[in-house]
This record gives sequence, C-alpha cells and structure tokens, in this order.
Amino acid sequence: MVRDCIPYVLALTGLAVFAAFLGGPAWALPEVVLALFVMYFFRDPDRTAPPGLAVIAPADGRVVDVSRVEWEGQPAWKLSIFLSILDVHVNRSPVAGVIRKRAYQKGRFLVASRPEASVQNEQHTVWIESAGGMVAMKQIAGLVARRIVFYKDVGVAVERGERIGLIKFGSRVDLFLPGTYRPLVRVKDRVRAGETAMAEPATGTDEMPEMMANAAVRS
Repeated sequence: MVRDCIPYVLALTGLAVFAAFLGGPAWALPEVVLALFVMYFFRDPDRTAPPGLAVIAPADGRVVDVSRVEWEGQPAWKLSIFLSILDVHVNRSPVAGVIRKRAYQKGRFLVASRPEASVQNEQHTVWIESAGGMVAMKQIAGLVARRIVFYKDVGVAVERGERIGLIKFGSRVDLFLPGTYRPLVRVKDRVRAGETAMAEPATGTDEMPEMMANAAVRS
C-alpha cells in the first residue's frame, strides 16, 4: 500500500468515529467503506519485469492509442494507457536508463480516455535516456485525479519496472518511443505495470524508418 493513502484513511477514520459518536455505528458505515476503498485504490503489488530489452508498461490499464506521431521533431510511436479508478495507480519505469529532463504542465481535467486529454490535461512528462534511445513518459491527470506524484530527480538512474510515481485516481499515461521500436500491444489490450511488454526494438534496420516516413503524422 502506498503511503500517500495515510492522510485519506486517517481523515475518514476520524469521520467514522465522530459519526458513530453522534448517531451510532450505522452512521460510521459510509466512512468505513470509503476508507477501505481508499486502501484498495492505493495498493502497491510487487511486480517482476520480464527478461529482455522490451519496453514494459508504466501503468496498469487499457491501451487506448497505438499510433505513429511526430515527437520533438522526430518520428515516434505513441502508446497510451487509460487507468480506471479500479486499476493500480503506481507508475513504473518503462525502461532502464537515466532521467534527463522533467516538465510539468497545468491544464484541464477532461476524461483521461479522450485523445485530447494528452494535450489539454494537467500532466508531468519525464524523459529517460535508455540503451534504445530517449523514451518519454507522460503522467496525465484525469476527470477525478488532481495530483500527480513523481519520486525521482533529474540525473537519477532507474531500473526497468522500478516504481517512479503515482497518479491519484482515474488517469492516463502516454509513452513516446523512437520510431525504431515495434509495438507489441493493440488498442483495447489490458496491460500490467512492470510486467507487460509494450514494444521492442525492430529487427530490421530499414523497415521502421520507411514505415514512419510513409505514415500520416499526427501531432
């Protein structure tokens, strides 16, 4: 269980005690149920990354976008995961590498499954330099989520599958990978943070650049 849940659980427990004092045990039931749900939401199960060099899922949830885009002037793959309020919300590093940059952007709180949430919503982006190139990960707040947490500083080395952050309540995570990678997931696939392989380096050196050059680029 993530420590971030402690203030919520303590507050709800206090309300439950107060409600029970005023009206009896039945009045405390809603607060107790909410406290149990908060503890469930902030669960933090152990995960084991699969062997190999594949980029792994940074979050639990459902894949809502697999597309070719232009990212910082270069052809890239965008892989997006929508996290419902029932998913584990601990984020993990998709690759092993060094954190080179971080950027926070204020924004709206649209439903995170909508494509425009990637651009308009509150978000935190981190760039990780890996053996396969620079990988960017966006933590995007959703309709309910109002707090993005990131544990690591610029210059810190991270391991593949290592816990690096948290988005409180419903949210979205976008991955931007070099065009030399090949996606291993499709839209509607369910993925698990730290376990599911999302993409791998392409086997052919000429295949991916040609595919990217011929693709319709989306911003």
